[in-house]
Amino acid sequence: MTADQPTATPPLRDRLRAALPLAMKARDREAVSALRSTLGAIDNAEAVDASDVHAGAIETSAVGLGTAERARRHLTESDIEAIVRAEIDDRLTAAKEYDTLTGGSDRAATLRAEAAALTTHLCA
Repeated sequence: MTADQPTATPPLRDRLRAALPLAMKARDREAVSALRSTLGAIDNAEAVDASDVHAGAIETSAVGLGTAERARRHLTESDIEAIVRAEIDDRLTAAKEYDTLTGGSDRAATLRAEAAALTTHLCA
């Protein structure tokens, strides 16, 4: 790669995963909390929809190693970005509610710091 070629930006999930150990080393509790919960939300969004699985007689069930395995959903980069934006919005909304109910609190400040930590990875 030459100096005039742009470098490819890694996928958002990879940026979030790479940021987690750095935040842990820096002892940035807000960033660690936000990154862990957001990565968990992404993993949950990939979970298999089991609503079409029907229980039946044992003798009609699949037999053998891996026969009951199902592939996880594939999320696009825009799906992952939407999840991260939703996590940011949830934190900012909750912070506003804390401000309204308590007239400002440490929890509201923590939620805003978590939202800011996630926002930095969206713009990268």
